[in-house]
Amino acid sequence: MWKVITLLLCFGLICAQESTGPIYVTPVPSGNVFIAEPFDSDDALESWTQSQATKEGVDSDIAKYNGNWAAEGLAENALPGDLGLVLKGKAKHHAIAAKLDQVYKFEDKPFIMQYEVNFQTGIECGGAYVKLLTHSEGLDLSDFRDKTPYTIMFGPDKCGEDYKLHFIFRHKNPKTGEIEEKHANKPTTDFKSYYTDKASHLYTLIINPDNSFQVLIDQTVINSGNLLTDFTPPVVPPKEIEDKDDKKPEDWDEREMIADPDATKPDDWDETAPARIVDTDAEMPEGWLEDEPLYIPDPDASMPEDWDEEMDGEWEAPKVDNPKCAEAAGCGTWEPPMIDNPDYKGIWSAPQIANPAYKGIWKPRMIPNPGYFEDEFPYKMSPIGAVGFELWSMSEDIYFDNILITDDREVADDYAEKTWKLKKQIRAEKEPSFVQGLLSATEEKPWLWIIYVLVVGLPAVLLFAFCCGGKKKEDPKKTDEPTPDDPHESENEDENDKEDEKEEDGEASQDENKGEASQEEEEAATEETGDGDKLTKEDLEKDDDDIQALEDDNSPVNSRRSPRKRKPRVQD
Repeated sequence: MWKVITLLLCFGLICAQESTGPIYVTPVPSGNVFIAEPFDSDDALESWTQSQATKEGVDSDIAKYNGNWAAEGLAENALPGDLGLVLKGKAKHHAIAAKLDQVYKFEDKPFIMQYEVNFQTGIECGGAYVKLLTHSEGLDLSDFRDKTPYTIMFGPDKCGEDYKLHFIFRHKNPKTGEIEEKHANKPTTDFKSYYTDKASHLYTLIINPDNSFQVLIDQTVINSGNLLTDFTPPVVPPKEIEDKDDKKPEDWDEREMIADPDATKPDDWDETAPARIVDTDAEMPEGWLEDEPLYIPDPDASMPEDWDEEMDGEWEAPKVDNPKCAEAAGCGTWEPPMIDNPDYKGIWSAPQIANPAYKGIWKPRMIPNPGYFEDEFPYKMSPIGAVGFELWSMSEDIYFDNILITDDREVADDYAEKTWKLKKQIRAEKEPSFVQGLLSATEEKPWLWIIYVLVVGLPAVLLFAFCCGGKKKEDPKKTDEPTPDDPHESENEDENDKEDEKEEDGEASQDENKGEASQEEEEAATEETGDGDKLTKEDLEKDDDDIQALEDDNSPVNSRRSPRKRKPRVQD
């Protein structure tokens, strides 16, 4: 058995050494897509346009979109041949975009957009969201900036301890033509770890023609809802709004309670009386030492050797508590305590009464909303013509990869299977085991060994003591195997037989004096064995026949003396 286990272990070790891990091949979409960008070729960025614009309203030193981009592999756990779009540098404005292979129009199929993000060096303050630019004939990607119209903004963003996952879409009011940003309600799920673990994560947005939406990270739903009900401000405006031209009347009284105008201060109300006065009835406690100070010079203190009275002045011993005061009621000048003044009333004010002129809190009147409209299908957004990143970041080397827009969920899942899941697999294979993690922790914190010993060693010792510390001597099992005769037991049995014979002789002599009827009754009487079982004469005769048959047998089992050969005592 051990040879088989050894061979299996060796075979597994050889296989593990020969395994080359996941093999990456540049993915090819399995269906209809509007863009599928894996960034795997050296000329991948040639189809992308880096912005040459200048951002308005910021200092000229940082106004230009001059942050660099590169196509390169992951710094850790990279798949051979797999490249991504990397934001290089920090404290700069970055902007880069590419047009879709075909314009996406929101008609009757789901909109699905997904891409990967890896904060390779962590994230301090900055975004990693994508902007899906609104299609127009004159769309100039070289002038891509913060004010370039977009249809959807989606992805992670973080500054300080504020972790965000944006889903914003721009909605056009069909009556006024005004465009307003609609922000999805914040997810309730804690997704902080996706920003801090330095792993590649897959961000997916799904918008359905029925106005429902889902936001996923690593193919797990983080947020979901409806375009009509789960956005701020709401898509459909209120039917009525406050009249901004309505003004509060000058005589409008919002005071619910007022001071009683008819109330007057009583004549005996003294506003000058103090709140606390000296307790005139107090007396100094017995044993109070008025002539003793609370603190005295330390009798054990001495002037330091380096003390120079000309430079440092006259030396004085430090003060310590007066030991006499510890045993007395108190020391020093005694003063009576202060008590509340029973005549104190404070500043007089008139009592409050209900305001007879109260009209309530004023609000402007409501009027019909001139911009009200009903949009049953906010899903039908402005067409999308390009995808881009317009970011400011204080962190560098943010990695983006495998940008995909499609209208088929199976296509998106298949694309993720060929890309992100391979990254997840290779990361899992290279992560240290649980034991390695514990050992690595002790390199920085050796005191953890004490915890390991207590957590692992102590229960093992207690378990061993419980299982092996108190073994009881077991009684020999009863079997049918022959056991050697005990000579002492044989001698005791012979003596018992002799005593039984004597008792039978005595009983026989008594039986001779009895009649034949009494003798037949005695022979028919039952006798008691040592076990308390009742045996009749027929039973005893049957037992004697059985014993004789056992003695005739040559089996070793019958070499023992049977307890049934003992003659039972006949009790009166």
